[in-house]
Amino acid sequence: MNSENKVDWWSNSSIYQVYPRSFQDTNGDGEGDLVGVISRLSYLKSLGIDAIWLSPFYLSPNNDGGYDVQDPRTVDPRFGSMEDAVNLIKAAHRSDLRIIVDLVPNHFSTEHQWFKAALKSLPGSLERSRFHFYDGKGEGGAIPPNNWCSIFGGPAWSRVIEADGKPGQWYLHLFDSTQADLNWENNEVKEDFEKTLRFWLDKGVDGFRIDVAQGLVKEEIFKDHRDPEGLTRALRLDVSDMDRFERESLLADVPFFDNEGVHEIYRSWRKILDSYSGQRMSVAEAWVHPSSRAMRYVRSDELHQIFNFDFLIAPWDAEFLVSAINKTLSEVGQVGASPTWVLSNHDSPRLVSRLGGGELGRQRAKAMALLTHGLPGGIYIYQGEELGLEDGQLEDKDRQDPVFFRTKGVDKGRDGARIPIPWSSQLSNYGFTTTKPWLPIPSDWQDHCVEAQVDGDSHLALYRRSLHMRKLLSRQLPTSNEITWIDTPKEVLAFSRGDDFLLYANTGGESLELKLKSDSQIILASSAQAQLTSGTLTLPAESTVWLGKITK
Repeated sequence: MNSENKVDWWSNSSIYQVYPRSFQDTNGDGEGDLVGVISRLSYLKSLGIDAIWLSPFYLSPNNDGGYDVQDPRTVDPRFGSMEDAVNLIKAAHRSDLRIIVDLVPNHFSTEHQWFKAALKSLPGSLERSRFHFYDGKGEGGAIPPNNWCSIFGGPAWSRVIEADGKPGQWYLHLFDSTQADLNWENNEVKEDFEKTLRFWLDKGVDGFRIDVAQGLVKEEIFKDHRDPEGLTRALRLDVSDMDRFERESLLADVPFFDNEGVHEIYRSWRKILDSYSGQRMSVAEAWVHPSSRAMRYVRSDELHQIFNFDFLIAPWDAEFLVSAINKTLSEVGQVGASPTWVLSNHDSPRLVSRLGGGELGRQRAKAMALLTHGLPGGIYIYQGEELGLEDGQLEDKDRQDPVFFRTKGVDKGRDGARIPIPWSSQLSNYGFTTTKPWLPIPSDWQDHCVEAQVDGDSHLALYRRSLHMRKLLSRQLPTSNEITWIDTPKEVLAFSRGDDFLLYANTGGESLELKLKSDSQIILASSAQAQLTSGTLTLPAESTVWLGKITK
């Protein structure tokens, strides 16, 4: 809520993540571009979303999908021009869609002019103080300053060759070696990012997604970690082979994340955002453990929202989901923030794949989406999620993710979730491009194209109906984030929101019949087999149902 007790626009919004490189190509180079996003605004509007979050389109060598930023105030020619960016912002606003852009403050590309200047400068220079340059340990400084590992695999330090041609200092890169971590104790770094904030706010953007929001400030830089490789595994999304308690222990001891100094940075950014009209917002990507600490990022004088990653890794299990929902609503309530719900993004496995793959995965994914869309708060949808796409299977020769290369193929990386969107099976490359796409599109995606999903039972049709109904429901349901749980069998979760909305989700493998106490009707169901007859709800396996009434 804002100071006038009005609901902030992001509190119950549906926000759609566009990964521009894989969305729509219009210039025939095999990669998506900003004009392509403009060309698909009518599609995005038809979904029922409220805002678009654009992954980076800034000047970049593209070693990490644009998150290795060379200049955050310049549009990369592969995506178009600054004129295209401004036209996209204006066109989205004409369609009553807001624009959120990515901000990547943890690191700069090693192609950034600052890093190039640092390489030409001496140890201890002002140029090197913008990054984390340190002498190594051991004889001749041949050992890195500490034993930290990169989140992408391998060491978190690389050694530079000095002007005399000899190995010299080491620089920190918590991700790829082409992404040098910035030193946020340096005032030039702070001033430059404030300049970037104002630059894009002046262009009309409505908000920022803050990449690696927990990682800016490093403390105890010379302190080794007790298990750096284990920590790297714990920080990844696919940790099914790791003991839960060991993972929690490792995540509670991350020397380079969640240090107190980040909050001063975000307080200064909040003042900048609040100085602009039109309710400009920020959302943090912050992997913080325990999650109660993450709530400090969304205190009233810091950022506005934080991604809730409990759902991003959640199994399709009623007990787990109830616990995650309760924890989320309780924690955000303590700081007065709005909850968020995230099922997939460009860094994670696609929802269908995560929930089992194939038709079972799609059945569960539809049910999970309908559950999520029925919760109070904001939702974030990754492009292609609405189509029921799975992770594409790629040959190793086609992979481009640095995670694959830095782990020597042990981790296949994130490319499978970044395959271009299939628009039409009647066009070459499914209408994404007229030439070879930057990642190959599976040959069996005909049924998952946008054009193919006109059927009322399709994934796309369900998303459209649920997102449009969310808008209608938001006008008649309580503005609070409260839900009331309903007693059900253990494989079912059910809750009400006010007097006009009930939700039942069956995570089990058997259809159930449930006697309802209230006089309701089915509003929407993820399965066509759901029925309500004489007060008895037939709730199919792996399905979610909305009940109640909608006032149009």
